[in-house]
Amino acid sequence: MSGSDEIILRVRRFDGTREWWQSYQIGLTGVTSVLDLLNKVREEKDHTLAFRQSCHMGTCGSCGMVINGKPRLACQTNISELNANVVNVEPMHNSPVIKDLVVGLDSLIENHKKVKPYIIRGKKEEVFNAPREFKVTQQGTTEFLQFDYCIMCNLCISACPTVTIDPLFLGPQALGQAFRYLADPRDEGWAERLELVDDDHGIWRCHFAGACSYVCPKDVDPAKAIQLMKKELLKKRLLIRRSKKGAEITEPLQPHLTEEKLTAAPPLDFKRGD
Repeated sequence: MSGSDEIILRVRRFDGTREWWQSYQIGLTGVTSVLDLLNKVREEKDHTLAFRQSCHMGTCGSCGMVINGKPRLACQTNISELNANVVNVEPMHNSPVIKDLVVGLDSLIENHKKVKPYIIRGKKEEVFNAPREFKVTQQGTTEFLQFDYCIMCNLCISACPTVTIDPLFLGPQALGQAFRYLADPRDEGWAERLELVDDDHGIWRCHFAGACSYVCPKDVDPAKAIQLMKKELLKKRLLIRRSKKGAEITEPLQPHLTEEKLTAAPPLDFKRGD
């Protein structure tokens, strides 16, 4: 971007019947992000412009859109990093447009639900009425933690070339979350969840383009998760692994100091300056 104090924002708009590009010339005073630009347009120039927003800190995933050709979060995209005086903003690809930059997320939510994104145990009471927490080591947490950061922003689906050619494809978000629970030491739904992704529109449709991981604002790396899940599925098919035993429930804590020991302990003598 040059030293100009103004920028041209071009928005691909849609009103339910037609779509068109509309340009706005905006002053950069008080503006740092693309979301700031959009808010300034709606407040000062065109209150009919529609887009989603919420947290303004890259946590909720609401403001996903295509900015200068790349799916991004508008709140995390600084004007200075675009290095351009013209900013083109479009609704996310591979999702139906409702109005302007607002897209429908029904497919994202439904596919997410299909992979059972929750802890599965052989005994349901261990999930809903467990007396204590499960034993999970630091190494066990590392196995799934990276994939737990997904904020369901839909950017990976917008970037995925397979979703473009196969609308029934489960998509990188759902498959990434399937592996997140597959890798969770507490989960016992290993075989069940692998069956859910092993079909014509499931895990094998991924051609490892890696676009999903490239645009992920939280470095979740769904492409990596999908490849790791393919490995688990091959283990199942080759009968190298038939099931997965989940982490056990911790034992009750034993008190280190009994009432007798506490009574017998000498009083503490604190001195000024200690």
